[in-house]
Amino acid sequence: MVTRKKSGPSTDGAGSVLSTVAGPSDPTLPGSLGTTNPIAERLLEKAGGEADLADERPFNATKPLEYGDQALTPHTGEAYAASTPLATASTSTENIASPKVGDGTAHLGVNALNSSLDRVRADDTEQRLTTNQGIPVASNQDSLKIGLRGPIALEDFVMREKITHFDHERIPERVVHARGSAAHGYFESYQDLGQLTRAAPFAYAGKRTPAFVRFSTATGERGSPDTARDVRGFAVKFYTDEGNWDLVANNIPVFFIQDPMKFPDVAHALKPEPHHGMPQASSAHDSFWDFASLSPEITHMLMWIMSDRAIPRSYRMMQGFGVHTFKLINTSGEVRLCKFHWTPLQGTHSLVWDEAFKLRGLDTDFHRRDLWQAIEAGNFPEYELGLQVFTETQAESFPFDILDPTKLIPEELIPVFPVGKLVLNRNPDNFFAETEQVAFCTQHIVPGIDFTNDPILQGRNHSYPDTQITRLGGPNFHEIPINSPLAEVHNNQREGFHRQSINRGRVNYEPNSLAGGCPFQVGRAGFVSVPEPVIGNKVRGKPELFADHYSQARLFWISQSAPEKAHIIDAFRFELTRVETLAIRVRMVAGLVNVDATLAHAVACGLGIAVPPPLPLATSLPLPVYPPSPALSLLSRPGETGIRTRQVAILVAPGADGATVRAIYAALLDAGAVPRLVGQRLGQVSSQDGQPLHVETTFDVTPSVVYDAMVASGGDDAVLALARDGRVLDFVREQYRHGKPILALGKGADLLASATIPLTLPDGCDDPGIVRLDATLATLALAQFKLALARHRTFERETDPPTV
Repeated sequence: MVTRKKSGPSTDGAGSVLSTVAGPSDPTLPGSLGTTNPIAERLLEKAGGEADLADERPFNATKPLEYGDQALTPHTGEAYAASTPLATASTSTENIASPKVGDGTAHLGVNALNSSLDRVRADDTEQRLTTNQGIPVASNQDSLKIGLRGPIALEDFVMREKITHFDHERIPERVVHARGSAAHGYFESYQDLGQLTRAAPFAYAGKRTPAFVRFSTATGERGSPDTARDVRGFAVKFYTDEGNWDLVANNIPVFFIQDPMKFPDVAHALKPEPHHGMPQASSAHDSFWDFASLSPEITHMLMWIMSDRAIPRSYRMMQGFGVHTFKLINTSGEVRLCKFHWTPLQGTHSLVWDEAFKLRGLDTDFHRRDLWQAIEAGNFPEYELGLQVFTETQAESFPFDILDPTKLIPEELIPVFPVGKLVLNRNPDNFFAETEQVAFCTQHIVPGIDFTNDPILQGRNHSYPDTQITRLGGPNFHEIPINSPLAEVHNNQREGFHRQSINRGRVNYEPNSLAGGCPFQVGRAGFVSVPEPVIGNKVRGKPELFADHYSQARLFWISQSAPEKAHIIDAFRFELTRVETLAIRVRMVAGLVNVDATLAHAVACGLGIAVPPPLPLATSLPLPVYPPSPALSLLSRPGETGIRTRQVAILVAPGADGATVRAIYAALLDAGAVPRLVGQRLGQVSSQDGQPLHVETTFDVTPSVVYDAMVASGGDDAVLALARDGRVLDFVREQYRHGKPILALGKGADLLASATIPLTLPDGCDDPGIVRLDATLATLALAQFKLALARHRTFERETDPPTV
């Protein structure tokens, strides 16, 4: 460390220290600045420290390491300790404290912006109302007028500030994934994955990394309904100790397109048609199916979108997939390829289309409400993170290209193994500040993870931050509290819209000597891209294996259960029936012929057209034939948490069997379900034991589609009153038609008969989802009902058309 000498009591050169332009050629510092002012003494100390740091670096010794073979190994930058903390200060007056600047003294090497969200929490308890400038507001009810009936005075800055802020409270919504819901939580690693990756979240067993997760629909606007048929976003921001990692996933493992050049096209086709702005949050219109029928690479994605995967029961009950192939790198630099999978412990369950359609009008916030309520009640959503890990050699043997985002890797080919658990345990404090302002970018990765040449991933790496700059008002969106990392940020980026950091010092470049070379690069301790040779001509096109558009769509189809296949047919029929142009319908069915003849025939029959010849294939290569993959069926993932959080309607009316209702209510609560007493109106209803039942909600407010199951209470008078109410009969019929479990308490079975509910399945077998309870078999009946509820639905009831 260099320490510059002073010239005793001399003041020679003091003027140069007191100035900010030029200086003497003599390196000796003046002994003083000719004053006893303590700030002047600090200025002299600062000048000496700056000069010392500059002397430490006579030249850039690392410059040769940027060239040739030496550049292949990242090097650690030069860094020097200062002789005094003032050497790197912005000002010699930084020790002057005030309530605004704080104690003024910087904590060296610390960016206070990167700490917990406690630093930005605000609460108004027992506080007076003020303007944004802190001025107390005398009246917040009336604008300033010239006389009680006169004009408003332009000088009313309180009113102008309030209205101006209101006028600018909305920011541009996301182009896609505008409709979202989010929660805080953590990721806990099951084991040390050091042999696979040096990524911080997997450093050791039990390590917890804070996380923020945003779920979303893709195509609808910010106010669109949650239950639209759509791909769902499943974006996770890990606040790791080596920076933020954004795993931007979907609930479908494949994508619409194969090249980012087509991003605007698929988004434009999915969005409302531009001439009249309809339909909202729906793909059931001509422009989408016109695009789809002319883009056969979309076929695999269409199978998923038309399946029950596109209408999940809850954000808590859907899978998530990283879609793209990534690289994992360990500390030795060894590389493996990887696909990321999220699996909900609540199981993967869906709505049926009729439910989803009705919920769009009843409760546009159905999924948002479900997520919020579960977390508020302590029923924290949990998901396991699983990896499919394989080598480049294995990838070369696959009958598809792992860089093609329209393909998945069947789990029978590469199993998924669990590596950790995500737990969502806190709702946001403020929807706008957190859920709306959070910014996810696929380019945000940490050491131990790297990109592959998946073209869609490469395009997203450009598109996402570019979008956030526009949406959030500039390049400093990373300083918004929900986006700022816990790992401290130190770089030479300055200024721009909405800058939050107040950077200390005069240096904002690198290399430097005036800040001791800091912040300095860390070489191999930092993020290092995997070196790989790239040789090829500049071309616009795709690899030959990308031209297989149908084999994995067929794989998905043959892996579905019978009811899931029926739902896919119904979805295609619904969507294409809404298409106005016949040629588009025919073209679309022609593409389905290449997937499966039964599927194409069923859709064609539903549209009243003949099955057309198949669309020409885009390749002469033989298409691979896959065996069915049971993992692709929703029914293969029932979950591990039983009936927890399931909503159960207990239908009551005056004269109900109160004792049994209370026992069932308590038993369901004990199992983690959410029972509700549903009646014709709020208030008390009498019961057989003389103890009134308190109705919690009504058939008007919460109709059948918001419940996962129902209980018909017993009691002659209660059953008679309910059977006379058409709303109740519709409620019961919808519960049956949607495959919901039904428990009939004693005479409650008569209510089922009044609603013409059969007790057997269409094939004559007993319906396992209809349970009758009497006093002698109460325990057994309740256990059977819970089992049916955990199973989610009795799909065997379904007929086309419905008989009930």
